[in-house]
Amino acid sequence: MPSAYSFALTAGNRLKIMAFTPEDVQRLAKLARIELNNEQVSATLGHLDNIFGMIAEMRQVNTDGIAPMAHACDVGQRLRTDAVTDGSVEQRDRCLALAPESEAGLYLVPKVIE
Repeated sequence: MPSAYSFALTAGNRLKIMAFTPEDVQRLAKLARIELNNEQVSATLGHLDNIFGMIAEMRQVNTDGIAPMAHACDVGQRLRTDAVTDGSVEQRDRCLALAPESEAGLYLVPKVIE
């Protein structure tokens, strides 16, 4: 059965590689409320092995002197000023009139938490 690997940082920020076991996959499946048979566990270990193998390869690339990027393309956020464009009481009342229930200028919604 193939083994997949997970990575963890030690106290000295060193990378530690740990092998996944079929029991780990079953535990993760249980947490995700996914039922997996033995064949699916084996396939999942193979997929995880491929993913973490690729991560291990990428970690070997020397990235000294390369600045981190927030996006693959050099683009900026198009931001607008946060200004009220039509915050009149009349506008609010027109919107609230469409709601099933409202009170004191607020939408009333069903209670979802006991």
